[in-house]
Amino acid sequence: MPAAFPNISKIEYEGPKSRNPLAFKYYNPDEPVEGRTMKDQLRFSVAYWHTFRGQLADVFGVGTAIRPWEEGTNSVKMAVKRARVAFEFIEKLGAPFYAFHDRDVAPEGRDLRETNQNLDAVVKVLKEEQQRTGIRLLWGTACLFAHPRYVHGAATSCNADVFAYAAAQVKKAMEVTHELEGEGYVFWGGREGYSTLLNTHLKREMDHLAAFLHMAVDYKKKIGFKGQLYIEPKPKEPTKHQYDSDAAACLNFLREYDLLDQLKLNLETNHATLAGHTMQHELEVAAAANALGSIDANTGDLLLGWDTDQFPTDIYLTTQIMLTLLKTGGFTTGGTNFDAKVRRESFEPIDLFYAHIAGMDTFARGLKIAAAIRRDGRLAEFVTQRYRSWDSGIGAKIEKRKFGFRELEAYMLKKGDADASASGRQEFLENLINEFI
Repeated sequence: MPAAFPNISKIEYEGPKSRNPLAFKYYNPDEPVEGRTMKDQLRFSVAYWHTFRGQLADVFGVGTAIRPWEEGTNSVKMAVKRARVAFEFIEKLGAPFYAFHDRDVAPEGRDLRETNQNLDAVVKVLKEEQQRTGIRLLWGTACLFAHPRYVHGAATSCNADVFAYAAAQVKKAMEVTHELEGEGYVFWGGREGYSTLLNTHLKREMDHLAAFLHMAVDYKKKIGFKGQLYIEPKPKEPTKHQYDSDAAACLNFLREYDLLDQLKLNLETNHATLAGHTMQHELEVAAAANALGSIDANTGDLLLGWDTDQFPTDIYLTTQIMLTLLKTGGFTTGGTNFDAKVRRESFEPIDLFYAHIAGMDTFARGLKIAAAIRRDGRLAEFVTQRYRSWDSGIGAKIEKRKFGFRELEAYMLKKGDADASASGRQEFLENLINEFI
């Protein structure tokens, strides 16, 4: 088929002085940062759904996207053509990974059997394109929220048949992810929540969700899939309450249902914002539980109350993200997936390149700045000194659980009062970060 982007060559690194909008200024894939190349540290992934299926519609208007390769059909033939376009784009961009929902890549059929056949037909092409380009699948997932059958949720539906259909759909999605040698599989419960408690048996729904995930863990082992399973937190939207509302809620759920050893978290910036947190907070919460797996890279408009999925261009944001990721040792099976879409006003095909280049450069800068901050050492040393009272004496005894209330009371009766605390110096530290940005 003819090229979808005939006037665009492979995006190359040209350095900070370049004025070429179709070149990287900071993302140099082969540049080493803390012992690994940028490519390996960042593990960029293109989201199939926003980039190749999004039409830039919103609740107030139809889509504005100009996509010359689209024929206006939802056929398998069009899905195959779209897959070729997708890999042309990803190859020219230079991203090593992509991610998809099953319904992104292949259309729903008249029944489950035909739907699976449609997916198999497109997966064959995806496999060919992966072999041709060397691009890999970061993770797959199943769309368990768009079809009307999932009006009451999928694994948490009040309809047992819907639970069964969702299980069959995930089974197939896991199989094709395994076939494509995907490095992970994500569960995002788009409608796993409630709109009103008046018609909801909350405990039963959460029990069903846990049973669903245990079935998935069992099936992963059965087919020999070695990839990491993830659960993705998101509050609100579309339900009033999502059971996977933030990192802490997900971790509590996984602990309660004995799943914490099986799933890690896939964290998204805009979801953190909607939950009333920062992305760094969500990352730190997950990291503290050894459950930080992967990230969906985007940002939201703080003046808007919904999931705007904008491309990340805030260097402070990416610096904070990379500080936490580097502290934990970096990605293993996860990566930086651009779960982001161009704005409705950015409707030309070339805007897809501009957006991804901006996101990749912003993360590359965040990576380099974070590495420089860590190399400088002052931030880490300040934190070390702030907690120095826990490294010996009474603090060490408390952490080792050698003292209880009786011993601590005796200690303070003898001492009389606590030592004075030192200043937290927040403004000093914020200015320290500014030195590097």
